[in-house]
Amino acid sequence: MAMNRPRPKLPVLWHSLSARLLVLTIAFVMVSEVLIFVPSIASFRLKYLEERLAAANIAVLALLATPDAMVSDELEMELLSQAGAYVIGMKRPDGKKLMLGMEDKVPAIDAQFDLRQHGLFRSVRDAVVALVQGRNRILRVVGVSPRHNETEVEIVIDEAPLHDAMLDYGAQILAVSIVISLVTASLVYLALQWWMVRPIRRMTESMIAFRGDPEDLSRPLRVERRSDEIGVAQAELAEMQAGLRASLQQKTRLAALGTAVTKISHDLRNMLATAQLVSDRLVSSADPQVKRAAPTLVAAIDRAVDLCTRTLDFTREGPVRLDYRRFALKGLIHEIGADGFANGKTELVDAVGDIELEADRDQLYRVLANLVRNASEAGAVEVTVSAATEGERVIIEVRDNGPGLAPRARQNLFTPFAGSGRAGGSGLGLAIARELAHAHGGDLSLVSSDAGGTLFRIDLPARRPAA
Repeated sequence: MAMNRPRPKLPVLWHSLSARLLVLTIAFVMVSEVLIFVPSIASFRLKYLEERLAAANIAVLALLATPDAMVSDELEMELLSQAGAYVIGMKRPDGKKLMLGMEDKVPAIDAQFDLRQHGLFRSVRDAVVALVQGRNRILRVVGVSPRHNETEVEIVIDEAPLHDAMLDYGAQILAVSIVISLVTASLVYLALQWWMVRPIRRMTESMIAFRGDPEDLSRPLRVERRSDEIGVAQAELAEMQAGLRASLQQKTRLAALGTAVTKISHDLRNMLATAQLVSDRLVSSADPQVKRAAPTLVAAIDRAVDLCTRTLDFTREGPVRLDYRRFALKGLIHEIGADGFANGKTELVDAVGDIELEADRDQLYRVLANLVRNASEAGAVEVTVSAATEGERVIIEVRDNGPGLAPRARQNLFTPFAGSGRAGGSGLGLAIARELAHAHGGDLSLVSSDAGGTLFRIDLPARRPAA
């Protein structure tokens, strides 16, 4: 049984929800940082190239200070070195071109980039390629002058300095990202630990303790004043545990009471058997007064014996075990009529037709016989049993023309010892009948009861329910 399983334990720290939450928080923050890092490195590369173009623009403007737009070789090399370029070219709006360096001395161009035509995805792609490739490429970069948008500036540079600057920037971004990730993850972890994991862990501990000893009142679940889902779960769990504890305590007392009642009923039945023998002798007495009183005494003793017998049978019966087989309802109704459950005073009318179903015939016999006997004892002259199929269900109706049930009897109709519709009844018959209907996967219900009669309905599956 489930109650015999070993008592579960809370997981260790590294297998707990808290540890998994911490790892996931750090992972998600790092993913967010990566999504931020890639556009940042692309923006850094673009800004680096724009700075090189700005430096080249300043360098080439030195040519305008000379009469023939020429400078010495030493000055030219100094200007190119300051700009970090092999060649610098400028094309002004008036068509005039300026150049520093010799194009025939420039290494072969490996890649060309026009900064006037750059988008986000193109910039990200170019930045990733520049970052991951390992060799020094010769780049030709074209852009506009930072002072005049109509002036075109062109440079030829090595990619190695750009690559090194991107690595340095990436290392700084990575260090900052790690710090931000750890701080953010810690704050998120602590917040979730306080608001979610901690109350969930308390509920888990409460459920484990409740499973170990449901009747222990020393460790109730503390319900916090919160209106979110966890607060609702805490309140519902605490209420459920309180209800189950009360139910278990009540069932324990009822079990003890049932044991006592069983012993009392057994002894009382033996006493009543002696009284029954004496009452039988009184019936044959010649005294007229005794003869008049004897039938009442015998009936009272018979009802007491019947109550004791039913109580003993109810307490001794275990779980319902069904023996399924297919049979026709008509034969079952005829058998109930032949066995005299109508006491010879009530006519049993068969209106079930040719309906068949798969059920436990003996248990269904008990259900229908109980309804017919109750109707006859209540004073019904006619009891009609009808049946119909509704899809995969069989609906059986038992209708009588008796005086109907009292309102108090209808309220506790299927409650043992509380739902009898006649004086001296135990109320066990209908409780057992409904239990048998539930065991078949169906139900027994009262449809109506008034001065014109009473109608009970039995809803059963036509075939044996799947396990």
